[in-house]
Amino acid sequence: MPASETVEAEGHLIDSGVLSGIMDKIIEVRASYEILSFDIGRTNDDASRIRMKVSAPDGGSLADLLQQLTTFGCHAVKEKDVVVKPAEKDRCVPDDFYSTTNHRTYVRLGGDWVEVERQRMDAVIVVAGGRAECRKLRDVKAGESVVCGHRGIKVTPEFRERDRLGFAFMSNDVSSERRVEGVVSRIADMMRQVKESGGRIAVVAGPVVVHTGGVEHFSELIRLGYVNVVLAGNALAVHDIEYSLSGTSLGIDLIAGAAVEQGHRNHMAAINTINRAGGIHQAVESGVLKSGVMYECVTHGVNYVLAGSIRDDGPLPDTLMDLTEAQDKYAAALGDNVQLVLMLSSMLHSIGVGNMLPSWVRVVCVDINPAVVTKLSDRGSMQTVGVVTDVGLFLHHLAKRLE
Repeated sequence: MPASETVEAEGHLIDSGVLSGIMDKIIEVRASYEILSFDIGRTNDDASRIRMKVSAPDGGSLADLLQQLTTFGCHAVKEKDVVVKPAEKDRCVPDDFYSTTNHRTYVRLGGDWVEVERQRMDAVIVVAGGRAECRKLRDVKAGESVVCGHRGIKVTPEFRERDRLGFAFMSNDVSSERRVEGVVSRIADMMRQVKESGGRIAVVAGPVVVHTGGVEHFSELIRLGYVNVVLAGNALAVHDIEYSLSGTSLGIDLIAGAAVEQGHRNHMAAINTINRAGGIHQAVESGVLKSGVMYECVTHGVNYVLAGSIRDDGPLPDTLMDLTEAQDKYAAALGDNVQLVLMLSSMLHSIGVGNMLPSWVRVVCVDINPAVVTKLSDRGSMQTVGVVTDVGLFLHHLAKRLE
């Protein structure tokens, strides 16, 4: 039997493309819609509101459609409380669990809309004591109440096109045909705004920062107070320390641009030196390590998390080789009022961090490879804007601008 439901959505529906997305999805599944009311915002800051009747061939098709429309911010007008079911055992939830997006989400509990805490994509929602929070599947315990289906869920997509956060100076189209200086100027302004408002800035960095001669410029950002958290792999720290101790990165003299004799052993020598000192902090305190990104982090009290992988040499004593622990440390660092994330030439860590972020946290991804930014967007981090350029050159301009 045909089935229908009245739904509504609110926000900057037209210029953000959300309205066309809603209608396209309805037509795509061979359903139909009837607009009952449409209030268009009169000013740039006013939201629009739409109410429509959605019809599908049967109840099952309608339920599937409504679940898909939830991502666009649609929810039923005659809303009921959210459906929760107990987890049957640790790390295992009912088959119809709701999988979260990175957009701000609310669930209806006892007739009231409650905002979901610790918002992130690819998680489930656990309800307890009148509160709701995102939880990784591995962290769910037997008997906990897990949100299922689509009823009683409201999603509020971010609308970057309205430039509510001063972030619409670039689209998420990836192009190298932009003047780096102009882009850097806007990013520097954003960093100042975040710092002045009491927000925090996280930097995700790969070893290319060292290879391209960006160490001193990155260090200057730390000294200026524009870096609050550094998230990276073992390689960034190793090559940064190698450069500090030997003046090379992967055995290449960065000034001469040529390999040095026996330079291939320098990164292992750097690891050995830190091992002897007992760790990065101890190396700084004992005077063994006197410059570089890791030195500045320790000296200026900047929190850093190093997540290891199977390819790591050493690794350094500070590197976390337990993947679950490293992910949890990353998430904790990002949850501490981080409002802007700067990703510098690290595909693996950038994508991982993107999966942890809610959509209202601004993200700038700098990479010489346009595919890195594209992959971030394809995986749902649509708030990412890309700067396709050499990361060393970018850091040079950024540090100069912030000085």
